[in-house]
Amino acid sequence: MNKKQLQSEQTKKKIAHAARNLFVQKGYKATSIEDIVEATGSSKGNIYYHFKSKEGLFLYLIEEWDYDWDQKWREKESLYPTTIDKFFGFAEQMVLEDLNHPLTKSADEFFKSEEQTSEMEERITDMVKRHLQFNQQLIQEGIDAGQFHAQDTNSLAVILEGLMFGLSHMSRKSSLQEALALYHDAIKVFLYGIAANRPEDQSNNEE
Repeated sequence: MNKKQLQSEQTKKKIAHAARNLFVQKGYKATSIEDIVEATGSSKGNIYYHFKSKEGLFLYLIEEWDYDWDQKWREKESLYPTTIDKFFGFAEQMVLEDLNHPLTKSADEFFKSEEQTSEMEERITDMVKRHLQFNQQLIQEGIDAGQFHAQDTNSLAVILEGLMFGLSHMSRKSSLQEALALYHDAIKVFLYGIAANRPEDQSNNEE
């Protein structure tokens, strides 16, 4: 990266950092480009040069959040001796890093109210794909280790993502301990189910 590129990247991060503080304080909709101009001292044209739109700027912050989450996971992943332990560790990090993240409320507002452009849809789709790949790799690791039955990892990855997404909305008003317990129970249900006898067990008994 040359000097000009480095300066451009530093300006981009400065704008993003100032905008992040505004989104946390005021929410997504109440924060205008004019607010960001005032907070950063950058011109509106300079902001649009780096991010194209307020929506693009906010997605940049979401992607940074996603990257930071992944980095924190990689740093602690080796602490879990088995894939099952990793599942519970993954759930704990979801609570600690997502439910309490400063941008959580603004992100809810953004995804509920914003009309999505084709660029936004593409970036969100890429983010979801990364989540599903993470889930799939974790599930496959358990299968390879003999901890899980061999199953379709694609569908299980989608189910796990849906479970985590639903929990993130249903547990917003819960205390930290309540949310941790709920996510822990959700992982137990995902891994072990709740039926006393599964259909395949009943088939074996009939034979």
